[in-house]
Amino acid sequence: MRSIRKFAYAAVLGMSMFTLQPTLAAAEDAHGSFTLTHEVHWQKCVLSPGEYMFSIKAEGPSELLTLRGMNGTGTNAIMLVTDVESPKPEEVSSMLTLVSRNGQSFVSTMTLPEYDMTLHFSVPPDRVSREIASK
Repeated sequence: MRSIRKFAYAAVLGMSMFTLQPTLAAAEDAHGSFTLTHEVHWQKCVLSPGEYMFSIKAEGPSELLTLRGMNGTGTNAIMLVTDVESPKPEEVSSMLTLVSRNGQSFVSTMTLPEYDMTLHFSVPPDRVSREIASK
């Protein structure tokens, strides 16, 4: 009885490996390039002005974004992206959305409609100066 159970377990495990394989091979990695005209903060990374290549690979429940400088210096940043959604219908071209916080630029989204994804990145909250009334 025990050997039948082991055989059934091995058969199920083997079949699941074959059913997952085509899905992984069929997934298309997103890739492209962009140019930064000034220093930009991208989550915990700081990128200098210049041309960059990017690639995005699915890694389990999140995507892995790799950024490389095109001047041959190697990998500049690798980060996990956990917040991905489909782009809005009006978003028809690829773009990086930058927001300004305290005189610095931060990447908030990367829209890639050709790959049907918009990636969201963490941005520090905008500091609002508040006056406290004294009595």
